[in-house]
Amino acid sequence: MTVPYFVSPEWLIDGTGAAPKKKVLIGIQGSTIFSITDCTEIEKSNQDRSRPSVLDLPGFTVLPCLIDSHVHLTMSGTDDPEIREQQTVSGYAETREQIQHHLQEHFRYGVLAVRDGGDKNGYTLRYRDTAYNPLRFPYVQAMFAGKAWHQSGRYGSLIGRVPLKGRTIAESVALEGGSSDLVKVVNSGLNSLREFGKQTPPQFHLREFETLVHAARQIGKRVMVHANGVVPVSISVDAGCNSIEHGFFMGRENLKKMAEKKVIWVPTAVTMKAYSQVMKSEPMLSEVSQRNLDHQLEQIQMARKYGVRTAIGTDAGSPGVDHGKAVIQEMKLFMEAGYSLEETVMCATSVGAELLGFTKIGRLTQGMNACFLVVPGPPSELPDSLEFIEKICISGSMVYEK
Repeated sequence: MTVPYFVSPEWLIDGTGAAPKKKVLIGIQGSTIFSITDCTEIEKSNQDRSRPSVLDLPGFTVLPCLIDSHVHLTMSGTDDPEIREQQTVSGYAETREQIQHHLQEHFRYGVLAVRDGGDKNGYTLRYRDTAYNPLRFPYVQAMFAGKAWHQSGRYGSLIGRVPLKGRTIAESVALEGGSSDLVKVVNSGLNSLREFGKQTPPQFHLREFETLVHAARQIGKRVMVHANGVVPVSISVDAGCNSIEHGFFMGRENLKKMAEKKVIWVPTAVTMKAYSQVMKSEPMLSEVSQRNLDHQLEQIQMARKYGVRTAIGTDAGSPGVDHGKAVIQEMKLFMEAGYSLEETVMCATSVGAELLGFTKIGRLTQGMNACFLVVPGPPSELPDSLEFIEKICISGSMVYEK
């Protein structure tokens, strides 16, 4: 039996949305947290070998490892059009190196679980099947959508494919959806950078979407939906999807419906923040991007009010949205929209774990995996202190120490 030990940080944020706790002892045995108690309940001594050892962390905050619920590992955050074009046509060997590098960047910022939203070549699935090992550095757990599904002639070719020839979308998912970890569907166009508030029609009507979701359920897959605008989001939610990605301009009634149906929202607000900055040379595009961001922050504020489960996702790989670091920026935007720090951490940890189907990470409570970050300073210095991670613990072992 492994010997238990204790970690004693100055502050603990447990990922449940509760206020930070001060002066606690986290008891760890093997890979599991077996207790969280007040520091006064045990005499800390490293000299007496009959007592458990204690890792003292005065002046540090412990929080769960982070989750980015929407990334594109085959793409980088560069805004150089030539590089971005090259990334779309690169072969597998070069793309594999990109994926590995991006996972390392996530690890660097304490993001130890990601959900990839698709790539047109299916290289992420090839990587999963031939090169991916979450038990080795960079220790990032990942869910891969593979090739996303979109309607012929509509947006989506950059990240996926159309239904199989002569088959409906539901039949296509039933036949080929089993190879991916989840089913990603595109049900609207892009969010316009030229016309504020522009909405596009849905790519699939309600009955099509209902049969698609049923087909995904039959093969045990969750359904992740790219959707902007009132109608595309409404159809996706009514059909029973698990999450709405982006959700720009979806409106108040959709938010209320998502709260009622427990559909998780991944707002990816940082994409518009990035566009407003990288488009400075084109003032009109930059201005529309900023207006899009402001409106999205209003929707995030409403989501909090209505009790919508929101998860931190960045769309990392979009122009100006860097893997790993973008989580800090998205967390800041949530706080700008009115979320408290502990609520924001919950969106970046336990809600993300729920969305990805991970049951042992995301919260630091009894019985959970001892998977956490140690950052300098009090909670008030988050999320900026994620730039200076001191230690990373996974399954009870310190896999990184500064």
